[in-house]
Amino acid sequence: MKVVITGGTGMLGRRLALRILEKPELTALDGTPREVDKLVLFDAFEPVEPPPDDPRVELVTGDICDAATVDALIDGETDSVFHFAAVVSGGAEADFDLGYAVNLDGGRNVLEAARRTGRCPRIVFTSSLAVYGGERSIDDSTALTPRTSYGTQKAIGELLVNDYTRKGFVDGRTLRLPTIVVRPGKPNAAASGFASSILREPLQGDVVENPVDPETRMLILSPKRAVQAFIDVHNADGESLGPNRSVMMNGISPTIGEMLEALRAYAGDEVADRVTAKPDELIQTIVDGWPWFADGARARALEMEPDASVEEIIETFVDEELGGTIAK
Repeated sequence: MKVVITGGTGMLGRRLALRILEKPELTALDGTPREVDKLVLFDAFEPVEPPPDDPRVELVTGDICDAATVDALIDGETDSVFHFAAVVSGGAEADFDLGYAVNLDGGRNVLEAARRTGRCPRIVFTSSLAVYGGERSIDDSTALTPRTSYGTQKAIGELLVNDYTRKGFVDGRTLRLPTIVVRPGKPNAAASGFASSILREPLQGDVVENPVDPETRMLILSPKRAVQAFIDVHNADGESLGPNRSVMMNGISPTIGEMLEALRAYAGDEVADRVTAKPDELIQTIVDGWPWFADGARARALEMEPDASVEEIIETFVDEELGGTIAK
């Protein structure tokens, strides 16, 4: 079974790859469990972290906007594609043309390459709660009215996945993610990146600025739970999903102040005091367009579980990324 992960050397792509290599059984095209014997990690950049040292892994560097490159990547042997490659929210808002080139045209290249295989591979498209338009509470029936270019690009991508599936070109499914916290590594251009930074940097001994009001809420999900959600939505029976292939993943909904209180309770005053307030109007405006509470019945039906608390998210990050040690 051949699996392709676009954006495969990024934070989520790499962790999904490690999860697949550890437990390499996925649902194949015929609906039966099968071992993954080839895992292709495709990205625009050389990996920051070393790729998994495993004979099943192939590393490919290229441009998702180049149709010929994507055609060579997703060939007649490809069973499944996890499509992570994207320009993140802040980057897509800052560079309109780049956002549409990568997030829309690149996604269309993936779907067209899969279509040309003639074998209806499973496509898992990564979307975001940014597809919603400022509603405080959302559920599976909430209309998509995004307030950012990134959210618009993701909403269009979801509709394309539904239509390519309807036509029998692919067996698509979409996972709408909350903000991923705590993201390891360095800050990125995502408008939501501060939500990881205000926990990650203090735990690693660095000072950091919080750009939003402490009363702002965010729907958050840990990388570990997100990776499992991708496996779950991939393995879901397509017919049971119906014509709408989008699944909204639930998260927890703390305020930024509650996240900082959890940091203080877990790591102490010295660590928590490394966070200072520095309001950023642009980031506040973008974040204010995202929902605060989600009730995803489809995700629950697939037994996709969010984290129990902010404290659990922090503890998982410290154990898995910091070796159990907090910088004092």
